[in-house]
Order: sequence, then C-alpha cells, then structure tokens
Amino acid sequence: MDNYEIRAYAKINLSLDVTGRLENGYHLVKMVMQTVGIFDELRFEKTKDGIAITADSGELPGEQDNLIYKAASLMKEAYGISGGVKVSLKKNIPVAAGMAGGSTDAAAALKAMNELYGLGLSLRELQELGVKLGADIPYCLLGGTALAEGIGEILTPLPPVPGAVLLVAKPAINVSTRDVYQELDSHAIPSHPDVDGMLSAIRRGDLEGITGRLGNVLEMVTVERYPVIGRIKSLMLECGAKGSLMSGSGPTVFGIFETASGAEKALSRIRGYDLAPQTFVTEFVNA
Repeated sequence: MDNYEIRAYAKINLSLDVTGRLENGYHLVKMVMQTVGIFDELRFEKTKDGIAITADSGELPGEQDNLIYKAASLMKEAYGISGGVKVSLKKNIPVAAGMAGGSTDAAAALKAMNELYGLGLSLRELQELGVKLGADIPYCLLGGTALAEGIGEILTPLPPVPGAVLLVAKPAINVSTRDVYQELDSHAIPSHPDVDGMLSAIRRGDLEGITGRLGNVLEMVTVERYPVIGRIKSLMLECGAKGSLMSGSGPTVFGIFETASGAEKALSRIRGYDLAPQTFVTEFVNA
C-alpha cells in the first residue's frame, strides 16, 4: 500500500469529571466521550524518507510541534521505519476547541503508518503508542461512545447513544487546556456530574436520561473566563435543546435537539448575534 486516506472524527464530552491529580501533573478523569460527524480529511503517501505535512489551515503548529508529525515520527522510531510519509490535511474540526482535533489527526497518522508499512499492529498496541503523545489519542483510535478513566486512556466501550440532532458552536476564542486544568486546581469542585447515572441512561438507550445528566466540571473555569460560552448554552436551551454543554476545556458548546428545526433556529440566532463564527449541524457517529 502506497496511499492511505482517512476521515479523522471530532469528539465531544457528554460528561466530564475530574477526580484527582497525579504527582506528574496529569489529572484523573471520569468522562463519557462521543464521536460526532465533524471530521478532518487526511491523505498519507509513502515516501523514501522524511515527514512532510501540507494543510489548508494556517492555524496549525509547525511540523515538529504538530501531533501528526509526532505520531509519524514515533512510529518510525519505534519500528525502525526508514521510509517516510507525505501528509495532506484538510482541516474542518475547529482548532483549540475542546474537540480533540489534534489528537484525532494523530490517531489517523498512527493508523496510516500501520497500514502503509504493513506493521499489523492491534488497536491496543496503537493505543499504547498514542497515549505517549496525548491522553485523548487512545479514545480517538477507538471512537464511538466510551467511558474514559485514568488520565483518559482507560476505555470502556459503551452502546451507541440514541440518534439526535447536534448543534456545535465554537466562539472566536482559543482555550489552553493546560491553563484550564491549572486554574481548576485552585478551586474546590462544588458538585460532580452524575457519570454513573449517565452510563445507566446510555445502556438503557434513554436520550432524556442522557441529556438530563450532561455535566462538565471544567465549565466552572472556562465559562467564568469567557461568558460567551454561557450565552450560547442559554440560547440553545431557549431554542429547544434537550441539553447543552461545553465540550472538554472549551470553548466549543453543543446542544442536543430532537428535531433539525430547533437546531436550525438556534443556529440562526447564534449567527445573528455573532456569537460563534464556526457552527455545525451534525449528529452522533458510532464506531
């Protein structure tokens, strides 16, 4: 195989709790991850040597700071690959948005190198490599609906959530995940999301039970810093969302709607108030 093309899907967090902190600075989490229908498009081509990346977005970090570059480099080093790879990226997932855009691209690179160079690695082996680069990468390799624990690398696949219409809105701000977690450490968390209740609702296929238990402890930091996040959430609920939440460390907000008309109404109002330049009407995607 000389070429490999893949869609790298974004994620949202239906629930995100922080349960502790390790001595190395990593935070212990308990969260429900869900793939959504927003994706980057990547094409990988085997070359004689080196790693070259071209992208249609100027927002991405330079090659050696890019997670795609790091993932390909890690595979070359770990398995003694002398050949290289040329990567073309069409970036659709918002950058610095709490949707694992960098991590899902890195996961795509791990899959691509595995296929291009015939390594025959299992999902578990790819996940063990991926976690060295980022805690979300093992989940991005898995996809679908899953419980993530530990630093995010201990994954339990869950049944698919019921179908719904999603509105995703990313305000014109970028958020540092590291800064949000550091700020969280200076606060006592007054209440924790009902993750166990969320798991039960997912296993029952109960959309009302899911939307009634959306929760993200990082909102207490990011929403305070950026009130526009709270405005978008309120607007989505006013337009009929069954639930609305910030994804990850933000600033992206999603709303879960039973009908497309409600999502379109909220989309129109968000655009009308100029609250978020990047908006998507999409759906849950199962692995």
